[in-house]
Amino acid sequence: MKLKFTKMQGLGNDFVVVDAIRQAVRLSTEQCRHLGDRRFGIGCDQILLAEPATRPGPDYRYRIFNADGGEVEQCGNGVRCLGRFLVDKGFAAKENLTVETLAGDIRIRLLADGQVAVDMGQPVLTPTLIPFRAEGRATEYSLDVHGETVTIAAVSMGNPHAVVRVDSVGDAPVARLGAAIESHPRFPRRVNVGFMEIVSPEQIRLRVFERGVGETLACGTGACAAVVAGRLAGHLADRVCVDLPGGRLEINWQGEGHSVWMIGPATTVFEGEIEV
Repeated sequence: MKLKFTKMQGLGNDFVVVDAIRQAVRLSTEQCRHLGDRRFGIGCDQILLAEPATRPGPDYRYRIFNADGGEVEQCGNGVRCLGRFLVDKGFAAKENLTVETLAGDIRIRLLADGQVAVDMGQPVLTPTLIPFRAEGRATEYSLDVHGETVTIAAVSMGNPHAVVRVDSVGDAPVARLGAAIESHPRFPRRVNVGFMEIVSPEQIRLRVFERGVGETLACGTGACAAVVAGRLAGHLADRVCVDLPGGRLEINWQGEGHSVWMIGPATTVFEGEIEV
């Protein structure tokens, strides 16, 4: 099967975006792995499928597959790229879109300066819904990781996140600790792991070890989860600049009962066709 695709990136978090609206597309786990392979395929952190909506209300459906072939619920950098893709390809003429995801409907707004704003919905903090095994909800939890006690916050932004506060992201054991927490038995669906350094109430630095991918240059849902965790702990303001290795996102959250808004770039890199 020949597959047309668009390669896109948001702060270096890169994606293969596939039009499954005009193309008949059904990708197996092995095909997703091939597309994500940086030597034998195209290379990406995730594959994004734009599909027709399955019900009235949303404009389109949005599916996300990690480079290891596993389907996941949400991707903040990816949804910005999807919004840009739908408008640039002529699927949507309006600046405001709603897309259907496994985590619920997401609103996208294309801004005049080229940035893309996304309503990421309200964070989920109840452990059973994240999902995270705990006796009850808390701002922070102690996690035993190979005999080491690590303090984390647990948040879902449509996908599960563990947030670890560190003194310096440059010195954080992202690969070692990220891999261990990702597959920790208290997270039954595995988890994305963010390492957050607080610079000021309006700025943090963040590195993220993504579930099924490893460390990436940026993670939109991870940025949202980190700001939620920091704000609930009393460290952050309601508008925070999040500096990731790939660049900066702006996250706005007024507190519980409100949606988290994320603002950042989405860029087309190239287009092509591949045999899968």
